[in-house]
Amino acid sequence: MTVAGPAVTQVTHEEWLRRAKALEPVGTHLIDGTDEPGGGATFTAVSPRDGRALAEVADGGQAEIDAAVTAARRAFDHGPWPRLAPAERGRTLIRLAALLEERRAELALTVSLEMGKPVTEAHDIELRAVVDTFRWYGQLAGKLTDEVPHTAPDTLALVTREPAGVIGAVVPWNFPLTLAGWKIAPALAAGCTVVLKPSEHAPLSAALLGRVALAAGLPPGVLNVVNGEGPVAGRALGRHPDVDVLAFTGSTAVGRHFLRHSADSNLKRVWLELGGKSPNIVLPDAPDLARAAATAAWGIFFNQGEMCTAPSRLLVHTSVAEQVTDAVVAHARALRVGDPLDPATEMGALAGEGHLDRVLGHVRAAVDSGARLRTGGARAPVRTGDGCGGSYLEPTVFDRVAPGSPPAREEIFGPVLSVLTFEGIDEAVALANATDYGLAAGLWTSDLSTAHRVSRALRAGTVWVNCYEEGDLTVPFGGMKQSGNGRDKSVHALEKYTELKTTWIQL
Repeated sequence: MTVAGPAVTQVTHEEWLRRAKALEPVGTHLIDGTDEPGGGATFTAVSPRDGRALAEVADGGQAEIDAAVTAARRAFDHGPWPRLAPAERGRTLIRLAALLEERRAELALTVSLEMGKPVTEAHDIELRAVVDTFRWYGQLAGKLTDEVPHTAPDTLALVTREPAGVIGAVVPWNFPLTLAGWKIAPALAAGCTVVLKPSEHAPLSAALLGRVALAAGLPPGVLNVVNGEGPVAGRALGRHPDVDVLAFTGSTAVGRHFLRHSADSNLKRVWLELGGKSPNIVLPDAPDLARAAATAAWGIFFNQGEMCTAPSRLLVHTSVAEQVTDAVVAHARALRVGDPLDPATEMGALAGEGHLDRVLGHVRAAVDSGARLRTGGARAPVRTGDGCGGSYLEPTVFDRVAPGSPPAREEIFGPVLSVLTFEGIDEAVALANATDYGLAAGLWTSDLSTAHRVSRALRAGTVWVNCYEEGDLTVPFGGMKQSGNGRDKSVHALEKYTELKTTWIQL
């Protein structure tokens, strides 16, 4: 992944620990521009870093969702935001990007504490992506044009793209700010208003994002943030008759629920970015097998493997399988698992004890299926600098994985790699496509014709050739099959948050 912007490696472990102790997270809802405690129910935000409580968070339900949607509807129907010139909306988003940059370290620390990723990655990668997203859509807002088709001489036809209305955005915990930004920024650029429901496992960074947006000049009610559990607050948002569009990133199982909620309410459009079991194909003519192996290891262990695009299936030609697998195992064993607040840490904590238990269940299922455990597979003992504990797992690699077995088929969402082998390109493509998912894929080859033919044959929304997880905001992101529909990022994301209107004028 391309990383731009200033790094924070000069901040010491001790300094991050000091800042963490001084941090005062906000746990209230943000509704109509006001901090709201809700009905009094709360839940505790716990850090997977050490199992300690971070804050008491307001636990929202139907009443809070109703209030937030009402505020968003009022701001859309009667407020200034949809009626501003697009360039003016863009300037507000650019101011928001600047304020996020100013508070980048605080936001990164909050993300690291609530979901366990290394703070340097939160700062240098996640927050860089968030700042870039709001700035990019801010710059784009005033550059979009409508269509004037050529019709008969006595008629004038206009095709306008208008804001869709109130947007419900439900995002997960693995990239709590990046994925929120991918939905909020294009929706706001289009003139919509938003109700954001962050994951109950990572609510604190979203709360801070909402307050920064207000400081940037976003009118009250344009961006609302309601905390709460998915089956309660998420369901209320999905079923709400005054929500025009629902955008969700998360599991395929929950995505199905949102489609049902739409059918049972107002038939709102539902855009889904769901799970993945992404293949990463290494052919014998890969331009650099050592780089392919290093990238495969980075891809599966980055963000603790908690990525829907993680290249969790490494498909290697039999002639180079031993060489590539040995190199990946060596990278895994050299990886430093540690305190997320330590700048030397390369892999932090999984999102919590419940998630760690689920991943360990997948490890046991892989062993039971006959796969060979090459490295890892157990909890990693980590000292956080001010005590022990936390939800850590050793980087894990299995080879001799049988096609159709659980480790080849099921999304693990953790730092667990499954290695499969193949003899020919057609077999590799068949293995790659033998999944319910279709989010991403990788291919390593020096042959241009092979790169084109295999990329077209792979049923995935993104195919990386001789790289992985590269890209910028100019290109769309999303999946096929049970990985979802619609696209985040790029100009194409605006399609989710706008409606096309035809006006036909008889002259």
